[in-house]
Amino acid sequence: MRTANVRTIVVWSLVALIGAAGWSVLALSRGEEVSAAWMVAAALGSYAIGYRFYSKFIAHKVLKVDATRATPAERLDNGIDFHPTDRRVLLGHHFAAIAGAGPLVGPVLAAQMGYLPGTIWIIVGVIFAGAVQDMVVLFFSTRRDGRSLGQMAREEIGPFGGAAALLAAFAIMIILLGVLALVIVNALAASPWGTFSIAMTIPIALLMGFYLRVLRPGRVSEVSLIGVALLLLALVSGRWVAESSWADTFTLAPSTLVIWLVAYGFIASILPVWMLLAPRDYLSTFMKIGTIILLALGVVIALPTLKMDPVTDFASRGDGPVFAGSLFPFVFITIACGALSGFHSLISSGTTPKMIQKETQVRMIGYGSMLMESSVAIMALVAASIIDPGLYFAMNAPAGAIGTTVESASQVVTGWGYSITPGELAQAAKNVEEATLLSRTGGAPTLAVGVSEIFSEVTGGSLKAFWYHFAIMFEALFILTALDAGTRVGRFMLQDMLGNVYQPFRNVSWKPGLVVTSAAVCALWGYFLWVGVHEPLGGINQLFPIFGISNQLLAAVALAVCTTLLVKSGRLKWAWITGIPLAWDATVTLTASWQKVFSSDPKVGFFKQRSVFQDAIDRGEVLPPAKTMDDMHTVVTNSTVDGVLSAVLALLIVVVIADAARVCVRHVRRPALSTLSETPYVESRIVAPAGLFPTGKEK
Repeated sequence: MRTANVRTIVVWSLVALIGAAGWSVLALSRGEEVSAAWMVAAALGSYAIGYRFYSKFIAHKVLKVDATRATPAERLDNGIDFHPTDRRVLLGHHFAAIAGAGPLVGPVLAAQMGYLPGTIWIIVGVIFAGAVQDMVVLFFSTRRDGRSLGQMAREEIGPFGGAAALLAAFAIMIILLGVLALVIVNALAASPWGTFSIAMTIPIALLMGFYLRVLRPGRVSEVSLIGVALLLLALVSGRWVAESSWADTFTLAPSTLVIWLVAYGFIASILPVWMLLAPRDYLSTFMKIGTIILLALGVVIALPTLKMDPVTDFASRGDGPVFAGSLFPFVFITIACGALSGFHSLISSGTTPKMIQKETQVRMIGYGSMLMESSVAIMALVAASIIDPGLYFAMNAPAGAIGTTVESASQVVTGWGYSITPGELAQAAKNVEEATLLSRTGGAPTLAVGVSEIFSEVTGGSLKAFWYHFAIMFEALFILTALDAGTRVGRFMLQDMLGNVYQPFRNVSWKPGLVVTSAAVCALWGYFLWVGVHEPLGGINQLFPIFGISNQLLAAVALAVCTTLLVKSGRLKWAWITGIPLAWDATVTLTASWQKVFSSDPKVGFFKQRSVFQDAIDRGEVLPPAKTMDDMHTVVTNSTVDGVLSAVLALLIVVVIADAARVCVRHVRRPALSTLSETPYVESRIVAPAGLFPTGKEK
């Protein structure tokens, strides 16, 4: 025993030293070249310490997870929404569902400010805020029959604050799904390779679902091998299709992709979870985790240097071409997923608590999945920071800012202080077999270029185009899994709200309600997707700030609910665990909301932007990047909608936090007045490990 203790101390001391060394190099470098490997070292060392010590403390000391207590999946198993799911498959589903556009797009856009602010926020934010939120929400929802976040708020905070939380959570969910889908459209538009490969994942997932449910129940290893083999075949076949006469069939315009995505979201949200959702997410997890591990290994082998500045001038000036606004608060809302994400709380109180076998698994699935997603964000930041800064800005600035030719783009980007020649811009596009890389906004193409740089260093420069298109498919697959799970969760939320008015909707598997609410959710996020596709100012540039603000406002709701539940359940002394992240998140997001509503800078403030374009319309002028008067009216409409949404959502969140504070204070003063909606204890008959690998005792 003594030897084991010494060995453990040595191992964890080495892990801590590796992490500390990474942080020291990143923080103290002044002008010299810095290898991206130090960023990976800082991240992995910090994650390991956080999971081993902090998450274990919260799970066992604060939450006191109970392995003997039956979960909703066991008690309410109906094979549609409630279904006890193998922890490995559920880990895959949960990770795939939470890891959408945010960890890929946010860090790429935030690289405009330099690599250091983003690195600090991603790593520190996830350990003390994001992963904590995910695990605690999952625990409390599991104790409440898988209740949605909004419904928990209504039951635990009260009708007024709960109604505000329900409305805010649902509205935010719709915005998030619209932006997630927009990133997919930007990645797949005019890309037959990516479109074919992504389309093939659907029949592969259906095959896996039936294999596990009907043909060979419980054979997870078998179906994993089959699924991965077919996925790789789909990837390789995508290139053959792109070079064949079928290319035109899979070369889809953005508007066409919108229709297909809305149809897919509707179908995926009404099918039983075992048939498409769980196997598809599990399948994509192999792709996601495998790619991120290979990317980390590629960084260690190739040792690319970070070419972006640690902190750029845009951080203080707030006039960046990728998104406007200063480092505080906009880095913290641009990098949402990967550090802290309200969207995750909807999955943690949506599909996952209805599928989890044991309470003891909330640590691995809740905290562990979020650390995995954070590693994706770090790799995205690495990929954006190792490419030439001139190419980075040429790819991420809208066409209205840099023009449509390599000559105009070179001139404008050089004026920003990052020189790149027209020949270098043309060659960069040729290297990845694209017609152009200018204004390929949305983050996905930039990440793909960075991935191709790293992988081609390891495998040979001639494979750059293959790795670029591989990364595009990887990103679209990544995001699509969040879209289908998110649509299902949106359906749960709408059913919860309507159930307060019409009782049958409370049964989330009631077929008429299931179809009606799924159609409504898809129509709503489909509207934002359509608007984003046809936005003259660049859909992602215009919508991503409101995506980030909405996401972080939703995190404030989740943390407020968690803090209230910790206080009401007799854990007052541990309320700081979610209370401190709540205070930080509320400060950041409400500041950002204020600026987006009231700023006098038209690049930042939605209403000021609306005023500038409306005045131009009154004068009969067309302002760039709009090309027609119809474009001008579109900008006015979208700016108005965005501004009103920002103001209303911020107001709703203030109501939720204030009401949660009132409930907490009342409980401390008069505990007898408080009630908890926790379901009664029922003994579990399922035997399953808490972690990925069973301990000796669990065996």
